[in-house]
Amino acid sequence: MPETDAMPDDHSALEDTRVTRRYFRKFRAITAHLARVAGVMESEGSLDKQEVEVLARYIVSLGFTFRALANKYHMSGRMAGLGPGRLTFDREESGFPIHAELLQMASDAAQATKHLKTLPSQAKLRDQMVKEIVGALTIPTKLQYAMSQRLYYEEMAKGDLFWPQMDPDAIWRGNSGEGRDLRRKYIVHWAVYDSGLNLPTIYLMDLEDTGRVALPKDESRWPQVQAHLVAQAMGGLKLVTIASGFDHDFDDLHPKRLKRIHVGPMYSHAFTRQTGPLRDMLAEARAPEGEDWALAWTMEELESERVETEKAGWFGRVEREVFALDPFSGRGADTGATRMSRAVILPQRPFQVLAENNPPGFRDVRKFVVSPGGQVLSYW
Repeated sequence: MPETDAMPDDHSALEDTRVTRRYFRKFRAITAHLARVAGVMESEGSLDKQEVEVLARYIVSLGFTFRALANKYHMSGRMAGLGPGRLTFDREESGFPIHAELLQMASDAAQATKHLKTLPSQAKLRDQMVKEIVGALTIPTKLQYAMSQRLYYEEMAKGDLFWPQMDPDAIWRGNSGEGRDLRRKYIVHWAVYDSGLNLPTIYLMDLEDTGRVALPKDESRWPQVQAHLVAQAMGGLKLVTIASGFDHDFDDLHPKRLKRIHVGPMYSHAFTRQTGPLRDMLAEARAPEGEDWALAWTMEELESERVETEKAGWFGRVEREVFALDPFSGRGADTGATRMSRAVILPQRPFQVLAENNPPGFRDVRKFVVSPGGQVLSYW
């Protein structure tokens, strides 16, 4: 990403090679734990098997994206005036790379094949590095940089990365009824790297299809559905706004449940400047490198409570969903959801400090505690 003098106050660039590599090692560990956390959620019943499989794919894609960025910036700080510059991340809010980093990746991906044709192969670069080390007794910095860019473009050429926009896909869940009463059931899923929050955000919608042609095979409806859902994938929109708009725009598609999962923010005493109990907890824990982090995980859910019919045209009637909002203290009107669950994923040492301090507001937050060996334990 090009460097700029007009960087927002909440954004920060990683200047040092060692710091940059430590940042990406941290995210490599975090993404490795996320799939296990989703598995615990399945065993507890908050997610079903298909939802976990979908989430796992997005989490793996996110891991590939961080691996590609780690290669891109592997020599950051050691190539003065050359190279891709410095990684810019949201230090104040999300702890994740800023949205523009992924936009640049998407642009680079379109030219990955061309770059790979001009870059020497890995084998040739290794051979040249050995010759420079043994023959000239120098550190082959430029060759190391060329290798990092080779690996960067190879990662993108493989595909399956988490992009700024992940278009909707549909998974068939079975049918109910027959003939005119036939209803095809799908889980539609999509994701974005939210530009306002600088966070990966994943959407899961259970819907019933009463159209004549199966939704994924419908050349008219399916592109419209995809465009509609992506356009509404903004963190500032309430789930009830998204689902109600979809329900009214597609008379033969009936959204029964909508989930939105925010992966993050990431808190780290070494990298971020967020305020609040998690920041204080990490400062007090003084955890060693690799364990000085915490990741928030928020899931919003909206469910259809009942169906009403309304007049459509001269003689027709259409179904409209009535969504259930959280009845406690009027929060449903504020959140636009049936329920919202918050969790935090963190290593053992920070969890011990959090449990001892028991700060206000964390009693209803699920804690997923991960061990270096990959074990995940769940606590309230």
